[in-house]
Amino acid sequence: MDLEAAKRSLEDRLAELGVRASKIEADLRSPGSKDWTDRASEKENEEVLEKINASERVEIEQIRAALARIKEGTYGECLQCGDPIAPRRLEALPYTNTCIDCAS
Repeated sequence: MDLEAAKRSLEDRLAELGVRASKIEADLRSPGSKDWTDRASEKENEEVLEKINASERVEIEQIRAALARIKEGTYGECLQCGDPIAPRRLEALPYTNTCIDCAS
């Protein structure tokens, strides 16, 4: 497993999510329409943006934890059983902290 490549990938994704989260937060802070019909539609859109923002925040925290594990030297080890996490699993989900058996 190439830790530097994993680290770069995680850092790139973290930066991407940070930009997206900032844009979503700006959209949520923008003033709404004064028209009630438009405002109802905007409210629905805000609810969707809030859910997206919440899921991205979770991913951001998972990525930060993975970067900390790289720094600590424990990246790629399952936090539950201590076994190595399969490289293909880490490629698919680089911030995972459990092997496939423990995740099931």
